[in-house]
Amino acid sequence: MQQGARHRKAARGVLWYNDVLMARLWTSETPKHVGKTVELVGWVANRRDHGKLIFLDFRDRSGVVQAVVSPENAEVHAAADKLRSEWVIALEGEVRARPEKMVNPAISTGSIEVAATAIRVLSESSTPPFPLDTVGYDIGEDNRMKYRYLDLRRERMKRNLLLRHEVTLFMRNWLAKRGFVEVETPILTKSTPEGARDYVVPSRLQAGKFYALPQSPQQYKQLLMVAGLERYFQIARCFRDEDTRGDRQPEFTQLDIEMSFVTQEEILQLVEELYVELVKVVTPQHHIAQIPFPRLSYEEAMAKYQSEKPDLRTDKTDKNELAFAFIVDFPMFEWKETEERWDAVHHPFTKVQSSKFKVQSSQEEFIEYIKQSPGELIAQQYDFVLNGFEIGGGSIREHSPKILEAVFEVLGHTREEIHAKFGHLLEAFSYGVPPHGGIAPGIDRLVMVLAGEENIREVIAFPKTGDGRDLMMNAPAEISAEQLHELHLEVLGEGRKSGELKKSK
Repeated sequence: MQQGARHRKAARGVLWYNDVLMARLWTSETPKHVGKTVELVGWVANRRDHGKLIFLDFRDRSGVVQAVVSPENAEVHAAADKLRSEWVIALEGEVRARPEKMVNPAISTGSIEVAATAIRVLSESSTPPFPLDTVGYDIGEDNRMKYRYLDLRRERMKRNLLLRHEVTLFMRNWLAKRGFVEVETPILTKSTPEGARDYVVPSRLQAGKFYALPQSPQQYKQLLMVAGLERYFQIARCFRDEDTRGDRQPEFTQLDIEMSFVTQEEILQLVEELYVELVKVVTPQHHIAQIPFPRLSYEEAMAKYQSEKPDLRTDKTDKNELAFAFIVDFPMFEWKETEERWDAVHHPFTKVQSSKFKVQSSQEEFIEYIKQSPGELIAQQYDFVLNGFEIGGGSIREHSPKILEAVFEVLGHTREEIHAKFGHLLEAFSYGVPPHGGIAPGIDRLVMVLAGEENIREVIAFPKTGDGRDLMMNAPAEISAEQLHELHLEVLGEGRKSGELKKSK
């Protein structure tokens, strides 16, 4: 690029390099500038030598444009001859209409090309470990994840991330227009039994004590209802230390929603309206199989489909068909045979359907019935399913402290354990708690289905392997002896010898 580059008005933004302000134009915008000189920055996707002419497929986030380098400008031609795939360059040239026979309808810039008048190499690239101009399914996943920053350059992966962005942006705007407030809740929190293993974080300042990463913002969003916020949402990160598979990750993202003074029907209606409009605006190529979304009881789903997340598509091979459904009327508890105890089907904060009780009297008798007949209880719980995947779950919450205590007792907790683990919530409920409920649809699985992918790792920027490893960052990894000492920890077994402490150099 010539020194002393001219200042031009940017079409979308500006770029500084070598203390010079340079106008930035996306490649996708070049067809609007026929006959004008433009400046582009991006990657060399491919270089082709056709006799004396050199053709470059020039790529940025918005797409690809063809640049042509003529030997008439010896300096530019020599620079182009040295270029290799994935080099980062700045390119100046005149936008010209292609001859009719040379138009490429397969790309949005196929009607034009850029006649290069200047090239500047901003960064060279080593030869990538795999091709980036394919869909990538034929490449070993471990290799793709090790070099994820390269894998994300391929068109399919970029398209998946942009779709995810559009989905979450639509959700945020849609809910904000309906009076919901987005609130971030803590990542460092307290370990409480919620159905899966917690990831724990040792405290340096409080020796022998641990934070836990949230399996969900469950208690925080309920406390926001106590706080009087009434309508909350969050694009929330959640963490569960459990076995992974194609549609599950150690950390995942969900649309977290909680509302006060709400019924189950109102929550389901809200979700249905949100997803119908989302599909219509963001992915209009999809069609929804049935509106209103079908509602099946848990018993009906199990009896008819032998699944609590049935695939209701009429054509299971049609990836553009979306069969949403709600599964309702779940059992409140399930018996864990191997552990000989009751466990909550959803979570212990779920409200029992009082209309299902055989006893309709005082709260004391109500509580006694819960303790005596846990296997007969039906919860105000609902799951949200799509094409055979559970993409969300929620419930109306129990806001009576006494009934909550009874539920925890059914789950095998002593009163001392209940108040040690949940005393903060029970105390909060003594200060005027509104009836409330919510739902938490997953983002990863939804985008996976909308993108036509078979695995959620294809729609997550930096996912983990099936056994929870990050191959790019090489995590989890050992920490230094000094760090272990500061955290009042020691690793036993094959990790380190007990008490060993080495000074770092």
